[in-house]
Amino acid sequence: MTDVNARFAGSIPATYDRCLGPLLFEPYARDFATRWPWNAWTAVLELAAGTGILSGQLRAALAPGATLVATDLNPDMLAIAQANHGDPGVRWQQADAQALPFDDASFDAVACQFGVMFFPDKAGALRQVRRVLKPGGLFAFSVWDSPGHNPLAAIAKDVVNRHFPVDPPTFYDVPFGFADTVLWQSLLAQAGFGGFTSDTVPMVNTSPSAATAAEGMIGGNPTLLAIQERGAVSPAVIIEDTARALAARFGDRPCRVPMQAILMSARAV
Repeated sequence: MTDVNARFAGSIPATYDRCLGPLLFEPYARDFATRWPWNAWTAVLELAAGTGILSGQLRAALAPGATLVATDLNPDMLAIAQANHGDPGVRWQQADAQALPFDDASFDAVACQFGVMFFPDKAGALRQVRRVLKPGGLFAFSVWDSPGHNPLAAIAKDVVNRHFPVDPPTFYDVPFGFADTVLWQSLLAQAGFGGFTSDTVPMVNTSPSAATAAEGMIGGNPTLLAIQERGAVSPAVIIEDTARALAARFGDRPCRVPMQAILMSARAV
């Protein structure tokens, strides 16, 4: 993964939060927060918290007095998260999942929604998660299923690639390229986890319009930086083309898009 594919900065975090948050992340965050007994734990760590969409759901699920430490690599994402969620029970902290700045056995559970795909050293990050978890502690995380199950991403990638047939931006290969549960089970076992579970979760989620969904898929992630870096085509043109393609397939005002995620968990042994 190149640095540009991990850089959520400038205008990207606000567009991500406004356009993609309600469509991609909020429905899965609500589901995520119901699957495990968060109210049984007093210390929870969140990795790749982004703009705090899962953080808000986790905080509501935790018992009074429990602490959620929500981390992300990108300070611009955390700034929006903190503005959106002023709950004193959440501590916001910039952190690299591959070098967590926490003591051994500090947390009862670690959560990560749609973030593990972005860790360049996935095995190293899982070892860090195991280190900061108490014995028996839970690691729960989600990944997107393949592009065949996520046509929003497949369409956006196709439109972008048509504009850049040579040296196309590669961002979409990262979040939608790690749906192999056998790989994750193996990596978790090597890092000191057992009790692996996985569950495929399909949804049909709604954007107010195809244009809003397109703005998020082009301007709400580092694809925008790659387009600007190449300079041959305006991002606005690609957003318009993506919106037309989405509207033709999924309708407009609203735009209803099928998608699919995989939720996984394991316990520290």
